[in-house]
Amino acid sequence: MPKDASRESHFPSIEKKHGEKMAYWFKVMAKIKDKKYPEQIAHLKENFGFSQAHANALVMYSKGSLSSKRFETPTDYFKAIDPQQSKTIKAIFKAIRAKHPDLELVIAWNQPMLKKDTHYIFGVSTSKNHISIAPWNKDVLKAFAPKFANYKVLKKTIQLPNDWDVDASHAKLLQGMITASLKALK
Repeated sequence: MPKDASRESHFPSIEKKHGEKMAYWFKVMAKIKDKKYPEQIAHLKENFGFSQAHANALVMYSKGSLSSKRFETPTDYFKAIDPQQSKTIKAIFKAIRAKHPDLELVIAWNQPMLKKDTHYIFGVSTSKNHISIAPWNKDVLKAFAPKFANYKVLKKTIQLPNDWDVDASHAKLLQGMITASLKALK
């Protein structure tokens, strides 16, 4: 993602690569404005050779989304999700930061993440039916997967119920995962 999260940050590259001013591309988008997002993306990729990033920037800008950044702060994120998920995720971060207060809670890729200096350590995302947690170290995930045997463990994430109870044993498990991730950085 460019440092400038605005959709317009892609426009100079689009003009340079495809040899047309943005006014031309806005006319193209006007002709396909009634198509759905995937159809618009496919149209730009198949007919004009757009990359996914350029197509997404143009389509989303045309739909009124001026930035790929949806949340400025973790608080903004928590306000935007289901209240039960928000409560559970806050409890997860509180448990982790009780043992690791030096970790910074940030928004990256529109998700709340914990990081140490420049290293991402742990992230959380939501879907309708579950919360996914992700230690950023695949070896740590593999080592802790058996301890999450009652849940769905995928290649990079662990799916937890929206109302997962972050009790003392779960807090200790999360803290151990983070301790292992931090050790792996050294």
